[in-house]
Amino acid sequence: MMDEELRGLNVAVLLPCYNEGASIAGVVAGFHAVLPSARIYVYDNNSTDDTSAEAKRAGAIVVPSRRQGKGNVVRQMFADIEADVYVMADGDGTYDPIAAPQMVRKLLEERCDMIVGTRRDVTQDAGRKGHAFGNRLFNGIYQSLFGNDFSDIFSGYRAFSRRFAKSFPASSPGFEIETEMSVHASILRLPVSEMEFTYGRRQEGSVSKLSTFRDGLRILRMMVLLVKETRPFAFFGAISALLFLGCIGFAAPVVLGYMATGSVDRFPTWILSMTLLLAAMMTFIAGVILDSVARGRIEQKRIHYLSIPTARGERTLLGATPLHDRRGDQMGSVRHRRAE
Repeated sequence: MMDEELRGLNVAVLLPCYNEGASIAGVVAGFHAVLPSARIYVYDNNSTDDTSAEAKRAGAIVVPSRRQGKGNVVRQMFADIEADVYVMADGDGTYDPIAAPQMVRKLLEERCDMIVGTRRDVTQDAGRKGHAFGNRLFNGIYQSLFGNDFSDIFSGYRAFSRRFAKSFPASSPGFEIETEMSVHASILRLPVSEMEFTYGRRQEGSVSKLSTFRDGLRILRMMVLLVKETRPFAFFGAISALLFLGCIGFAAPVVLGYMATGSVDRFPTWILSMTLLLAAMMTFIAGVILDSVARGRIEQKRIHYLSIPTARGERTLLGATPLHDRRGDQMGSVRHRRAE
């Protein structure tokens, strides 16, 4: 995609950064080269090195983001910036800017709300076996819980429509934010797609901020929370089933003893089994009720999503006129005819 095709299209490149002074200038220069008309924002998340100075020197718009954590930065970026298309990447130089114009075109041509840049050979290029194993594990868990929309839920290289950016709640504080983005798209059944690209290595002097075990546990916790919030019947149904199995396990010997002797010899065990049965019933009922509540919340999110104009810049790039503009033109023509 040439810059002439992007002329008039409002594209914002978003780069959340923490101590990326060794690489941020090259990243900004790379996006400037492939998207000359785009505005490039570097959100500096309390860096202690020269990230801000290097980003400014390279021509980026630098914004301080005081609340620590990538999720908090993304929430601020989406709230602050108005654009037709948002491209988000990291400031560590692992995401190749050359792929950005292709992602923008794919977003527009396929009328998507999010394009995820899936990382080719990420398990080799990441350089850490713990990260590679975590990628495979969590992607498998995600697909079993929420569907097969995505094959790389942890990729930080994404393109968004304005509709997605302004409807996304962004409640995660840290690196769980990519998982939350994916779940938001899957639950609302938004049009999404993927595009594979080569995943690079960090530049010399740049250090990963991701902790294999600490952030892995945070991501797992976020997945459990999102299942509870978006699929409460499955979540509480599973707990109810476990409680019921416990009830059966404790009650069976008591019932068999009663059938053999005519008396209950293990009365405390029987009380425990009945307690587990009541807990299983209450948990099941809670799942049924909360499932209705969750469906209502999803409907409200969908209505809010639909209330936001598409604004992907279709008229600029593809020659299409948005429906609300056509309606405005039609009303203007009617008023003109009446005036005559």
